[in-house]
Amino acid sequence: MSADLRAELEKYLQTLDIQTTCVEHPPVFTVEEMMPHLQQVNGAVTKNLFLKDKKKKGLWLVSARHDRQVNLNDLAKKLGVGSGNLRFADEAAMLEKLKVGQGCATALALLFDTEHSVRCVLDRALVEGGHHMVYFHPMTNSATVGLKPEDLVRFLKETGHPPLLEDFE
Repeated sequence: MSADLRAELEKYLQTLDIQTTCVEHPPVFTVEEMMPHLQQVNGAVTKNLFLKDKKKKGLWLVSARHDRQVNLNDLAKKLGVGSGNLRFADEAAMLEKLKVGQGCATALALLFDTEHSVRCVLDRALVEGGHHMVYFHPMTNSATVGLKPEDLVRFLKETGHPPLLEDFE
């Protein structure tokens, strides 16, 4: 199934005339596992968090540079959901909304959130940090795709997920 979804994602990126680079690697579930496979890439590697707001039941996909600390209480305050209200969403919600399981939820999976029920938060440094490329899993954790930051923003807007830019230190 993930191969079909990956093909659909790649086709969509082509329709937007977005050029990508790709590194194939063994399946990885953490940034630490992934990094040895991405030593040659030029750009920012991301980590992604699929979160829920426990009060309003909203869903959030947060993409940050892999070396950033993401404090959920601070982020909750910035997003106006109240401190202590952001939690990791369960895999069932991830599968339902993004069509991917653990280790595969990235900003690129927002293509499959056709109800626009997941809000996107990007680390401002991904977009404004002068990176040549930003890297995400393409519906599978056995590959990592790079695209230009401005193409990422265009992709997100085209899928109906204009990103909120936040600072992560």
